[in-house]
Amino acid sequence: MLDIFIIGGGPIGLACGLAAQKAGLSFVIVEKGTLVNSLYNYPATMTFFSTSEKLEIGGVPFVTVHNKPTRNDALEYYRRVALSNNLPIHLFEEVTEVKPENGFYSITTKKATYQAKKVILSTGFYDIAVNLNIPGENLPKVKHYYQDPHYYTLQKVVVVGSSNSAIDVALETYRKGAEVTLVIRGSEVSNRVKYWVRPDIINRIKEGSIKAYFNSNLEAIRENEVDIQTPDGLITIPNDFVMAMTGYKPNFEFLKKLGIILSEDKFIPQYNPETMETNMPGLYLAGVVCGGLDTHLWFIENSRVHADMIINDIVVGR
Repeated sequence: MLDIFIIGGGPIGLACGLAAQKAGLSFVIVEKGTLVNSLYNYPATMTFFSTSEKLEIGGVPFVTVHNKPTRNDALEYYRRVALSNNLPIHLFEEVTEVKPENGFYSITTKKATYQAKKVILSTGFYDIAVNLNIPGENLPKVKHYYQDPHYYTLQKVVVVGSSNSAIDVALETYRKGAEVTLVIRGSEVSNRVKYWVRPDIINRIKEGSIKAYFNSNLEAIRENEVDIQTPDGLITIPNDFVMAMTGYKPNFEFLKKLGIILSEDKFIPQYNPETMETNMPGLYLAGVVCGGLDTHLWFIENSRVHADMIINDIVVGR
């Protein structure tokens, strides 16, 4: 019987493990992919908005020579934190069921079964892409995840979206020789775009290096072309790849399966903001999974405190 079963081996799941370890509690961290799986799947060239000290967990210094840490910096940091603290982590093990049983939880994964007094869910939101729901979205040329710009050299690329992911893709693929067209639902580039990047994309659009259609939507995708609904009507342009940077969402079906109540509008899970405990006694939420569809509300830097909040509540309640 474990004190705590932690679902998710991302930065916040690791932070929960460190706090549990410090409190002398027995626990295991189970992750369905690799260590900090979401960060691993970030673009190879990604730079964080936050500075390194805001990404630190467990009081372990995050040292880097860069002003803004890169993806590789973060992978190195969180890997060293996990290994140096000998955190009990089971990777590539997906949790399939969590059932309450007489004051504890029975957890089933694809590899084993566990029993724990408490469960912390820290699964993030990066695993499920928000779909466009248009004809042709299932074609192989449509990508919801992006790794490296070199692949798109000399290709006609349509990028859907106006936030950080979309703008990074547009600029990086353009600079590797792609012909880039941005399709933006709103009237301007999002104000959430990193402050040192936003002027760059605006200037590229003004000079015509990157074509942008504002107040527009991608309507259909075919093998060699796409349809875009613009304020001036429907247009068709040649196309090799569509980068649908339309965002991601938590696994709401899994949350419902656990018995967690979600709001009807933005699917925000029900939890106590002082303890992070959900409507299911002994089941806690940590990290960006707390935001429902509002995935921009929580980041590593403002949700890492969840770890201490949860462990403090568990210790007090023992």
